[in-house]
Amino acid sequence: MKKIYNHKEIEKFVQKFWNKKKTFITKEDKYIEKYYCLSMIPYPSGNLHMGHIRNYTIGDVIARYQRMLGKNVLHPMGWDAFGLPAENAAIKNNKRPSDWTYKNIKKMKKQLKSLGYSYDWNRELITCKPEYYKWEQWFFIKLYKSKLIYKKKSLVNWCKNDKTVLANEQVINGKCWRCDEKIIQKRISQWFLKITKYAEELFSELKNLTLWPEEVKTMQRNWIGRTKGIEICFKILKNDKKIKIFTTNPNFLKDFIYIKISIRHKLTKYLLKNNISISKFVNKYKNFTKFTDDSSKNNIYGINTNLFAINPVNENKIPIWISNFNVTDYNYYAKICIPNNNKKDLLFAKKYNIYLNNLPKVKYLDDKLVRKKNKLYNFNEINNLKTNKLNKSIKYRLLMTKQGIKKIKYKLRDWNISRQRYWGTPIPIAISKSGKIKTVPENKLPIILPENIKIKKRNKKIKLKYKPNKIKINKEKFSLERDTLDTFFESSWYYARYTCPNYKKGMLDSKTSDYWLPIDYYIGGIEHATMHLLYFRFYHKLLRDFGFVKTSEPAKKLLCQGMVISDTFYYISKNNERIWISPEDVIIKRNKIGKIINIKHIYGKKIIYDGKKKMSKSKNNGINPEEIIKKYGADTIRLFIMFAAPVNMPLDWNESGIIGMNRFLHRFWKIVFRYKKYKYKTSIITYFSINKQIIFEKKLYETINKVSKDIEMKQSFNTAISSIMKLINELTKIFDYIIQNKKFIKKIITIIIKMLYPFTPHFCFILWKEIYGTYDIEKTKWPAICEKEIIYKNFVVIIQINGKKKGIINISNNLNDKEIKKMAINKIYESLNNKKIIKIIYIPKKILNIVTN
Repeated sequence: MKKIYNHKEIEKFVQKFWNKKKTFITKEDKYIEKYYCLSMIPYPSGNLHMGHIRNYTIGDVIARYQRMLGKNVLHPMGWDAFGLPAENAAIKNNKRPSDWTYKNIKKMKKQLKSLGYSYDWNRELITCKPEYYKWEQWFFIKLYKSKLIYKKKSLVNWCKNDKTVLANEQVINGKCWRCDEKIIQKRISQWFLKITKYAEELFSELKNLTLWPEEVKTMQRNWIGRTKGIEICFKILKNDKKIKIFTTNPNFLKDFIYIKISIRHKLTKYLLKNNISISKFVNKYKNFTKFTDDSSKNNIYGINTNLFAINPVNENKIPIWISNFNVTDYNYYAKICIPNNNKKDLLFAKKYNIYLNNLPKVKYLDDKLVRKKNKLYNFNEINNLKTNKLNKSIKYRLLMTKQGIKKIKYKLRDWNISRQRYWGTPIPIAISKSGKIKTVPENKLPIILPENIKIKKRNKKIKLKYKPNKIKINKEKFSLERDTLDTFFESSWYYARYTCPNYKKGMLDSKTSDYWLPIDYYIGGIEHATMHLLYFRFYHKLLRDFGFVKTSEPAKKLLCQGMVISDTFYYISKNNERIWISPEDVIIKRNKIGKIINIKHIYGKKIIYDGKKKMSKSKNNGINPEEIIKKYGADTIRLFIMFAAPVNMPLDWNESGIIGMNRFLHRFWKIVFRYKKYKYKTSIITYFSINKQIIFEKKLYETINKVSKDIEMKQSFNTAISSIMKLINELTKIFDYIIQNKKFIKKIITIIIKMLYPFTPHFCFILWKEIYGTYDIEKTKWPAICEKEIIYKNFVVIIQINGKKKGIINISNNLNDKEIKKMAINKIYESLNNKKIIKIIYIPKKILNIVTN
């Protein structure tokens, strides 16, 4: 064994061994308990970042730990390879998107292997490969024929920068989730998947996900927006048209003074045919609709219809206004406006002088219906009611007069799956010259992307040009649909395909999918809560309903890891722009508690500290993982990432912490080296050394117990590592006293190696070889211990000389009678006064009597 720990030499050797032996290839075995551990599929951007490494390290630690528990672990990896970044990069670099994508995959795969992740690379998926997306196209056709997919002209979210449609879930605060461009709305023909049909199930079954973070479930509940309320049908004075509005608070009907409807409302469309002013207003603002009713910015415009709705509560006449505000809540395109309670409603009312004062009242509705049940429902007394009673009163009247209907509504909208991009799964739809739509025959799948791509410059803009492929169906020529599928379509079922990646007879092999699914542990960022994680659950239910899987939910347990953050710095350019600087170019002075007290740019620029932010290219505060691996080793990075913070909290990147982890590994390496080089002699075991051994052994078992609970039950990996480090520190202190007990030292080192193995697999692989002479650490079991063994691991023996008590000793269970007798003699050696020992009488676990002459 070499004296110094050399990570470069070790990691290269171990990774080569794993690769040659195909150590982590997984097969189904019905006689072994399965465990499916999965990290969210990455996009091949070209380089791993620290967020990736944190995610995948967590997954690998869990996978290796579960293998040590004797489970059959599935731990795959693949690539979410379609998408806009590849297309943009292709245009920028004058390359095909496929060339750019496969080059990035090759590079990132090498980086993943350098970190020692125990993936079954035989199951690798690349979603842009036809053998993968063929089944996606096949399933699209199934969904279309089942009327779960449809095409219609619709008002959609359009990103001008990316030149494509976005699903509602991909619009964050009115901006594109990718490029942060403000979204506009367009009316174009698009493909939709009926996620709304599953809204109730998606909402109600969240309660069954007991091992999912409550924050994720709350975000999904809010996004689905299941709400009980009343749909109110407002009659319009002197008109046979009606306006329907949904509300959860019927008491608002007492105070509202006008109704606002959208340009998209059916009544608007009816009125503009015969009203020139309304027609001009609609034409002017039809492409200027807003996502939020932000009247405070004075960019919400309105026009009076000169129509009045009848308030069913007090029969006031309520003016109806049209606005360019796109009222989309629950798809009613109309809202009741209450200036007294809503600032935006007040600003709009003031802008257009909308008041209810002195409006004539129509004859009151008959109160007899409500008096039958309770006098509280007499609306002459309505102002005296408390809110909860008022709500009940108004709700009852609306239902009794049939002007209101109980409804359950959802904010969730059907999933827009069309994208106006080249680099995506081709939609398997054929369109004739006459506009006739046909699904592509199954025997012609997969529909492959056209290869005749050209990158052209026109008016200073670079565009990717191509001709869509043609197809013949029953001798009739068809053009294939130009739109491609949203990339979330691919990433919503990849986890199931991992169970049978090479299966050619269908989308999934039910035998293997039934064995592996659901996922036991799923790991990814919380930013996917209302995008991927919602689609992921929905798609699984589709697979269930088409008979591919048996379970209703795709993953039992979800862990959302925290971000990796680091310091950010910038300076202001001559154009008044922020120019972000790498922390490597900043000289930082900190106080004793680590707070920055002075910063200086290496080139003398005046810079500003902007706090800790998520590592990103845009903030120029990322770290190149390859350089860190080269400098400190993969095991050091893995250990630091798991130790530096709880996995669900932000991780503050700190190179001094990495140095500390590296020193720790070197320290334990030296302990093993000393054990290997120590020349053992036959010597008397002293009472002092045995006592140290007993105390440490108790500490050892307590550590095993705590580390096991921290990993298995709490997912508190940082405290698990901390306990192992404390144990090694204790071992260092007493090592010289107990080193002569070779059997005991070997036991300690073995247990520590086992506990460290999931975190530092290369390091432990070599140490295991040094201890046992074999390369089979992957076959070893996790050290297990029960609570009772910790408590009752030692006992007390009374020592006597010629029947008289001379002392007591604590004895460890693992000592034999010969060792106990030696230990007793050492304990009372001075009391013997050089007398000759005739015999020793030992009653196990009670008394040891030394008989002298």
